[in-house]
Amino acid sequence: MTKTPDTPSLLAQPARPGSNTPEYSVSDLARALKRTVEDTYGAVRVRGEISQPKRHSSGHCYLRLKDDAAVIEAVCWRGTVSKLAVQPAEGLEVIVTGRLTTYPGRSQYQLIIETMELAGEGALLKMLEERKRRLAAEGLFDPARKKPLPFLPGVIGVVTSPTGAVIRDILHRLADRFPRRVLLWPVAVQGEGAGPQVAAAIDGFNRLDAGGRVPRPDVLIVARGGGSLEDLMAFNEEIVVRAAAASRIPLISAVGHETDTTLIDFASDRRAPTPTAAAEMAVPVRAELLAQVFDTARRLVGASSRLVAERRTRVEGLARGLADPRALIEGYEQRLDDRAERLHMAMGTVLERRRTRVAHLGGALPHPRAVIEAARGRLLSESRALDSALRHVVTQGQGRFERVAARLSLHTTARQAAEGRRRLDDLAARLDRAAATQMAARGDRLAGLAQLLRSYSYEGVLQRGFAVVRGPNHTPVTAAAGLAAGQAVTLEFYDATVGAVIGTAPPPSPPAPKPEKKPQPRKTGGKAEQGSLF
Repeated sequence: MTKTPDTPSLLAQPARPGSNTPEYSVSDLARALKRTVEDTYGAVRVRGEISQPKRHSSGHCYLRLKDDAAVIEAVCWRGTVSKLAVQPAEGLEVIVTGRLTTYPGRSQYQLIIETMELAGEGALLKMLEERKRRLAAEGLFDPARKKPLPFLPGVIGVVTSPTGAVIRDILHRLADRFPRRVLLWPVAVQGEGAGPQVAAAIDGFNRLDAGGRVPRPDVLIVARGGGSLEDLMAFNEEIVVRAAAASRIPLISAVGHETDTTLIDFASDRRAPTPTAAAEMAVPVRAELLAQVFDTARRLVGASSRLVAERRTRVEGLARGLADPRALIEGYEQRLDDRAERLHMAMGTVLERRRTRVAHLGGALPHPRAVIEAARGRLLSESRALDSALRHVVTQGQGRFERVAARLSLHTTARQAAEGRRRLDDLAARLDRAAATQMAARGDRLAGLAQLLRSYSYEGVLQRGFAVVRGPNHTPVTAAAGLAAGQAVTLEFYDATVGAVIGTAPPPSPPAPKPEKKPQPRKTGGKAEQGSLF
């Protein structure tokens, strides 16, 4: 129904004098046409071929619908694109439902698409073949990507409708073969939104943690009963195929009957002709496994018995050719006792030799007083030589100064003479400092040698309470074997030497308990004692 020009919505200007045709602005006319088109074609169903589909950055989809005689612009808003059962593609023949409107900015009319479906089974098969070829080129159907199924899964995840006969068939078949725990993810298996639900279920099972509150399945079954090609379209959607190919859990597809084929069958790890067959693929037969285990156990027991008997016979035969182990061990025990006794005797001999050598070397050491006296003599001699050299240098310096002063002419100024005298005084001071430095260094060296000599001397040991036993020839006695009862000896202590007579040792008495010593405060200052070198 077309509105007449005198419709109140048109704000017409008064007619010019001499004319009965009203005047309209461009905007008023465009709005009138837009209302007319929308009221007349508020809901239309159009069949055509998609041309130049383009997805804008805003999310809206712009395309053209054409046939052999005309073209119409169409737009699908962002919120509707994600809900379409068929995604727009170039050359795809579809039937769309929507409303007609105009776009005043370009003076054109366009179709606002609300739903989209394929126009006929031939176009649908063509679209599926093109999608299959494109996904296969990406490698989603590559056999190398397929994962083996677990032999006996602990948990089985099922993606299907919770109200259909499919889930009951799967549970019944699992109970007959090998009961397992089943997790059901309920989804719609046909209609709008079924494909995203199936893809979300597959991805959701893969996101479960292995040790979480909800166990992660060991194998997945995506199942649906039979139906027409349109009924099975949810399992041909690209989002479902990509989710099946990306699943880290082995996946069994059981969609439709044996003659039905969907794209998820090519992306899954195993295809089952029916949901019941999928349950049979997931688990083995429990009775057959028990029979196999019992048969294997019987064979294992028999093989173990024969192996033990064979090894026993072989060991008995080898034992008859072996010598008596007790005789072998006794010989080694005797050799061990002999080596232990020789080692004990050798240790005493070696220690005695070392003790004698240490005593001999200690007696050959010069007396510390003689070493100190010799060092003191060398120091005095070097000191006298240094004093003589200093006097000689000073005498030579004075003579040289006098000779230089004598050679000076009568016109030598007093300033030059003073400068020469100052240099002479400076040389004398430097000589004094050098002599003092050298004397101090020699004194430090002498003190270090004396300290080292005292550390080597045995007198430091005598100060700690020890004594040196000397025989008749004033030789040190190092062993008690060379002394006899009644023999006179000399005991050298730190401060004096006394005589003694060797007697017999009294029987040992039990040691008296030692009184607890209180810690003495450490003395500071005074003469430091040389510690033991050992």
